[in-house]
Amino acid sequence: MSDEVKKEKFPRSFWTANLTELFERGAYYGMASFVVLYLGQLGLGDYWPSTLNGLLWFMVYFLPILSGTIADHVGFKRSLLVAFVLLGIGYFMMGYPTWFGKQVLEATVKSEVTAGLGVIIPVAIAIFLIGLGGSVVKPCISGTMQKTAGTRATLAFGIFYMVVNIGSLFGRAISYFTRKQLGLSFIFAVSVGCAILAFLTVLFLYRDPEKEAWYKKDEKTAKPKKSVGRILTDMVLVLRSGRFTLFLLVASGFWFVYSQVYNVIPLYLKKVVDLDPAVDIITMANPLVIVFFQLLVIKLFGKKKPINSMIIGGIIVGLSMIINLGPIFLFGGVRTMTLGQLLPIGSLFAVFTVALIAFGELFAAARQYEYIGALAPKGQEGLFLGYANLPMAIGSLIGGPVGAFIFNGIMCRHAVKLENGLLDLNPMWNSLGWILLMSIGLFSAFCMWMFNRWLQKHPA
Repeated sequence: MSDEVKKEKFPRSFWTANLTELFERGAYYGMASFVVLYLGQLGLGDYWPSTLNGLLWFMVYFLPILSGTIADHVGFKRSLLVAFVLLGIGYFMMGYPTWFGKQVLEATVKSEVTAGLGVIIPVAIAIFLIGLGGSVVKPCISGTMQKTAGTRATLAFGIFYMVVNIGSLFGRAISYFTRKQLGLSFIFAVSVGCAILAFLTVLFLYRDPEKEAWYKKDEKTAKPKKSVGRILTDMVLVLRSGRFTLFLLVASGFWFVYSQVYNVIPLYLKKVVDLDPAVDIITMANPLVIVFFQLLVIKLFGKKKPINSMIIGGIIVGLSMIINLGPIFLFGGVRTMTLGQLLPIGSLFAVFTVALIAFGELFAAARQYEYIGALAPKGQEGLFLGYANLPMAIGSLIGGPVGAFIFNGIMCRHAVKLENGLLDLNPMWNSLGWILLMSIGLFSAFCMWMFNRWLQKHPA
């Protein structure tokens, strides 16, 4: 076999990094759909669960700016090993209050805060460790993809994106059966198990790309490793760009609505639709849509300008919210059973919502990176792309507490509690909450369109 053919193959570190990512995503999404409900049933009230969930997502998407720099200095393998130790402990601490702290989960999510230090301290430690560990994994895996992709970057990242969504499906499926057999808290045991598998994969199989036989460092083009101080200086430099900062704020509207898949929708399903909602199965619609329709969307719409694609994505996520008005006024109400009495109509429409949001993600998420590269000053594209996850970090941080307010303060206004513990919502206030979420998505798309028009009139 010739050297040219060998070079065309992805090296071992590429495949082991993908396997590691599969387990890591399995761990994260195995518990992500139930974090808000679990914390609510532990007695953290109406607002703290969503606020903490938003903080967790913020850390995962903001901290890679710093953790990626540290990983460059320490090495990806060492960083990943530390990250999965942190993640394993973090997931364990999430389950600790019920496993060893003698805490009993309430059957419903109560409005008032009843949790004591036996819950608050382990949960706070868990949020910090999961956020920190997750932030280390992201730059290490994506950095490995970049270093091992060679001339086939499109294929490499296509495989990587597919693995992310397969891991998401894997984690949710395992957690569903575990939750049904052992109880809600044991979804965190699944996450611990996946973190251990990821640790063992890195320990025994993964090698830093620089240590692979094929890797040849080009001293002339190699970029110097940045210090943490330099990263902070660069952050100031990037955020001083009014255009980029404005884009971050505009783009965060999309991710605000996206984050409600893990904030408003679980609460709505648990408190209004079904006492035991299969949130993990319902949110499977997201990775399933991406796996099955990613290539088709790229083929049909990949030539659209990035800005137009992001605007379409914003419109789609906005409209995904309004379809929840259907069960309120039609079909006999949100708790009417459908599909052969398998699930309430409200849950079925939640599946449609999550699926539409996934279509919005297909249009907006990938093109965001492309647009930021074009928006950055010439010669600083790489610097600005390092901050491409900030819209998701901002949207998630705001989406947690504001999503909780939209549900508890607007949708649940004048609600009547039924004998089984579910809430019978006032149709007007319930509708207003979904209309508000739709409006935020559509307003974000409109602002993106206005921002682009302003850029065209004021070129750099």
